[in-house]
Amino acid sequence: MTLSMQTAAPAVSRLSTADLDLLLLIRHFERGLLDLFGQGRLNGTTHTCLGQEYVPVALAPLLAERDYVFSNHRGHGHYLARFGDPAGLLAEIMGRDGAVCHGVGGSQHIYRDTYLSTGVQGQSLPVATGVAMHLRRRPEPLLAAAYIGDGTWGEGAVYEALNMARLWRVPLLVVVEHNGIAQSTPTEAQMAGTIAGRAAAFGISHHRVTGIDVNAIRAELAPLVEQVRHERLPLVVEFETYRVGPHSKGDDSRDDELIRYAEDHDWYRCYERAFPEQFEPADRRQHDLVARTIAKVAARPESTWEPACA
Repeated sequence: MTLSMQTAAPAVSRLSTADLDLLLLIRHFERGLLDLFGQGRLNGTTHTCLGQEYVPVALAPLLAERDYVFSNHRGHGHYLARFGDPAGLLAEIMGRDGAVCHGVGGSQHIYRDTYLSTGVQGQSLPVATGVAMHLRRRPEPLLAAAYIGDGTWGEGAVYEALNMARLWRVPLLVVVEHNGIAQSTPTEAQMAGTIAGRAAAFGISHHRVTGIDVNAIRAELAPLVEQVRHERLPLVVEFETYRVGPHSKGDDSRDDELIRYAEDHDWYRCYERAFPEQFEPADRRQHDLVARTIAKVAARPESTWEPACA
């Protein structure tokens, strides 16, 4: 499926200070990581969510503290929207004291409370389905939310999980960040049909989000998320979004025209143009916060944690 190419930039409404700060925190955190990689100060790999930050920010207040969230290889924004903890996440990625997983999970494999991320494509959806089955048996209306991309629909585990989720009638929210490219392969070159059609094949409801206005998205999705909770049925929410940054670090294989289009329609530029008097001080504030966080975390000693022997 080719993402729609609108001529006009998306409309946005004024954000609360908290929402704008969170969006910009994620943006500057991701930029900071790319800078650290460029300086040779990080090991391993990382995949930023530049351009897609508004997705977890819009969903954040719709997810209860006791809901379960399953993330993927491009999950820094999901974590920060959940916990607002840049120091713990950066320490994890840098392998420093204070790391959320003692520095052994790195960028992609994070576990904290009811949050789990994995770099294995499609792996989280069967786990989320099992957790949703557990939640269905509990009296409180909780759900499991799993973030996946359009490229993950090439994994057989996705379809096994969807089949079981519908058969078992579990409260599973599948959030699809459809950015139109699977690493370096355009979606139309690797996916036949549509995500909506694939969800329908299992009798699962599907909802598509095309805008970037956090307020509008949240209002649009709030009743649907509540249906997942109380009716105990799965739902696929597909966000039409754009990846502004590379797949990982410097490996962006898209045409220049599409890269420029994604940048012009980036939420960052749209909010900057629409509300400069609110945006500019918030942007400086979060830029400085991330810079201070990087300096403090980089000054910490390396994590020396070792698992206890059985």
